[in-house]
Amino acid sequence: MAKFLIEVPHESEKTACAKAAKLLLATGSHFITNADWGCSDGEHTGWLTVEVGSKEEARAILPVPYRPHARIVKLNKFTINELDHLLGLHKP
Repeated sequence: MAKFLIEVPHESEKTACAKAAKLLLATGSHFITNADWGCSDGEHTGWLTVEVGSKEEARAILPVPYRPHARIVKLNKFTINELDHLLGLHKP
């Protein structure tokens, strides 16, 4: 399984923040109930990290109204050896 970051933006009004958080929490999904929110710092977005098989599976976790606007990013980690190899490929 791959790891994905899901960004779920919403409008900046207080009621929009509450509605977005409530809708996501009401799903009861363990993925969504652990979302982090930036609203109290002026960033009207929720973030989730999930391990699923594809971007499509990650998007399907969200309630339908938020799917079209969500940004899904596949995450990865690098080892030192991988980075050394990568840098070696790009020497002038």
